[in-house]
Amino acid sequence: MKFSIVSRGDERSQNLTESIIAYLEGFSLIYDEKEPELVISVGGDGTFLEAFHRYVHRLSETAFIGIHTGHLGFYADWTPDELEKLVIEIAKTPYQIVEYPLLEVIICQRGNEEGERVLALNEATIKTAEGSVVFDIDINGEHFETFRGDGLCISTPTGSTAYNKALGGAIIHPSLDAIQVTEMASINNRVFRTIGSPLILPKHHTCVLKPGINSSFLIARDHSTDTYQDVISIQCRVAKEKIRFARYRPLTFWNRVKESFVSASDK
Repeated sequence: MKFSIVSRGDERSQNLTESIIAYLEGFSLIYDEKEPELVISVGGDGTFLEAFHRYVHRLSETAFIGIHTGHLGFYADWTPDELEKLVIEIAKTPYQIVEYPLLEVIICQRGNEEGERVLALNEATIKTAEGSVVFDIDINGEHFETFRGDGLCISTPTGSTAYNKALGGAIIHPSLDAIQVTEMASINNRVFRTIGSPLILPKHHTCVLKPGINSSFLIARDHSTDTYQDVISIQCRVAKEKIRFARYRPLTFWNRVKESFVSASDK
């Protein structure tokens, strides 16, 4: 089997990376950064997002697994003191595949009406440097509302525990093929009106954002932000691709939510 490693780059993560490579090559696995079947993230959730985007073109051929070298995250299943156990599992045991949904965003601009297509594992956020964001929001071809406020966050189920949660969005189990649209400081008064709560859309629904007074936007997908000029529309929906996680032991999503947001307050 071919494998690759994406490291956070700090001393502890680099030492673990070197050990993993030595151990797995000792079991006759092949280190291959171009066409890995298994990508191992060593770091935190940010490192895992980097690994995802580095190999986003190989989602159907590549599975991902994470070792956390900092605080426990949602994408890192293993701890450094479990390294030898994990290496033996990788070398000797076929892994199970668990697939989670992704977000597809298509950004259409004047001169590029077909649009630029990007994928996000956590979320896409849409803001502007020109004051308030104004969008007509269409759902499945029908006008739903006109949004005015700081911006919008469109998240995946796995991303629902990240920025979306901080905005008051719901936590969605990643077995559900859905996306969530959550407002950032919407303006609601006698003139402007929005739904005022997150919207959860199934995979067969498309949300289209049509700019009002703005044409330049700051669009972030996971950990990277780009500026887009002359934007005509932004389409958001559940992607046809999925991320594939390599599982060597059962892990429950709700236990991870509890450990991240509830258990710490009990200690």
